[in-house]
Amino acid sequence: MTHGFDPVAAPDARVRAAAEQRQRQLTKPAGSLGRLEEIGNWVAACQGVCPPRQFERARVVVFAGDHGVAKHGVSAYPSEVTAQMVANFLAGGAAVNALAAVAGATVRVVDIAVDGDTDPTVSAHKVRRGSGAIDREDALTEDEVAAALAAGRAIADEEIDAGADLLVAGDMGIGNTTPATVLVATLTGTEPVAAVGRGTGVDDAGWIRKVAAIRDGMRRARPIAKDPVDLLRVAAGADFAAMAGFLAQAAVRRTPVLLDGVVVTAAALVAEDLAAGAKDWWLAAHRSTEPAHDLALKHLRLDPLIDLSMRLGEGSGALTALPIVRAAVAALAEMSTFADAGVSTAEDEPAALDLTK
Repeated sequence: MTHGFDPVAAPDARVRAAAEQRQRQLTKPAGSLGRLEEIGNWVAACQGVCPPRQFERARVVVFAGDHGVAKHGVSAYPSEVTAQMVANFLAGGAAVNALAAVAGATVRVVDIAVDGDTDPTVSAHKVRRGSGAIDREDALTEDEVAAALAAGRAIADEEIDAGADLLVAGDMGIGNTTPATVLVATLTGTEPVAAVGRGTGVDDAGWIRKVAAIRDGMRRARPIAKDPVDLLRVAAGADFAAMAGFLAQAAVRRTPVLLDGVVVTAAALVAEDLAAGAKDWWLAAHRSTEPAHDLALKHLRLDPLIDLSMRLGEGSGALTALPIVRAAVAALAEMSTFADAGVSTAEDEPAALDLTK
C-alpha cells in the first residue's frame, strides 16, 4: 500500500550492474575498498548513471516538535529547550551546523510542533503546539496527522525541486525518544524494557518513568499497529508524521536519503509502511546508543556505516558519515580503469615457467 503516496520505483538495477562491472575494472584488487564499493554502486543506481555524480546539494532538514509526554519526567531537559535550540540552529551554533559545514551540506530547520513561538521563516508548516502525551491521549487528531504528512511531503518536494540531490532528516524535540521507542517496540514486537534507552541522559528514576510511559503508549498503539497513519496519530506526533511523509516522498522522487538516529529511523519504519520499497532509497548512516535504534535498523535490514556511540540527533550521525559516502562516489567516479592507466591486471600476467619440462 502507498497510503496516498505514488508508487516507489526501485533504484536502477541495470546501472547498479554497470557500477559493479566498473568496480572490477578500476585500478585496485576486486573488493579491496570493501563497503565503499557497495555504497558507490548504490549511489549510481539511485542516480541512474554510472559513474555517479558527486553530491552538489546535500541538504539536512531538522524537524522540530515537542511532546506532551515530556512533561511527565521522561527527559533530563525541559521542553523549553526545543524552541531555544531552533533559534540556535538558525544562528548556526548547533552541532548540526558545524558538522554540515565540514561535510559539505546545508541546513534547514522546520517547526512542525514546537510548543512555543519560533521565527516565521521556519514555522510555515507548523501543525500545532506540541503533540499529545501518548501514554494517556492521542498525539494528534485525524486532521492534524493528515496535515503533518502533507507537510513532510511538501518539504521533500520543495528541497528536491530546489536541487537537493541527497537528503538528511534530522530531529529536535525534548522527549522525542519516548514516542520513537513506542513506534519501534510496537512494530518489532519488542518488550519496553528491552527497547528503552537513556535518551537525553535520564537517571534511574527517569528511566523507570520512561519505561512506564512507553509501556502505556504501546498498550494504546498495538490495536492500530498495522495502520501507519493511525499509528502516527495515536502514538507518535506531528514531527514523526512529517518525517515519515518526507522520507516516503523522497523515495517517490528517487532521491537518496541518509538516515540518522533512533527518532528518524522510527519514522522510517512507518514511512516504509506508507510507501513500500522506500527503504531501498535510504542508507543507514550510524548506529546510536539507543537500543531501539538497533532494533529498527535490523527490522529494516539496514547496516549502518559507523558506530561512534552518538545519540544527539539533529542529523549529526548522518553528517558524520556523509564524507564516507562522498569518498565512495569519488572512488567509483574518479579512479582510472586498468585500461585507461595502462596497468596490468592479473589476467595480463605471463604464465609461470614450468621448469619440470
